[in-house]
Amino acid sequence: MAINNITTMNDVFNSHKMREWTSPTGGAEEFKLEGFDELSKVTPSEKSQSFSELLANQIMDVNNLQKEANTAIEKLVSGESKNIHETMLAVERAEIAFKTMNQVRNKVIDAYKEVMRMQV
Repeated sequence: MAINNITTMNDVFNSHKMREWTSPTGGAEEFKLEGFDELSKVTPSEKSQSFSELLANQIMDVNNLQKEANTAIEKLVSGESKNIHETMLAVERAEIAFKTMNQVRNKVIDAYKEVMRMQV
């Protein structure tokens, strides 16, 4: 069985003739689900990204959110800004991003440990 690259869920449905399975009349039009073309929105440069580049970019994004939160806190403390809501939003955004990154890290470590336990 050949493994083909999958570009969208609609391609998968069309390759397996989902239209014929789901349509009582056999359907003449191409089967298309709304909201399942998320991969078509990805730019070509994002498609060629390796996993390590993707991970590095995400870590940089988390770092930038941390810096933005620190800047917002400094502005609030110095009196430069009086908007506590924006400061709290920046802090929460940074905290959620950090927790998510930490969970991804834990999953990667678990996967590594699982691979290391495999007997060859």
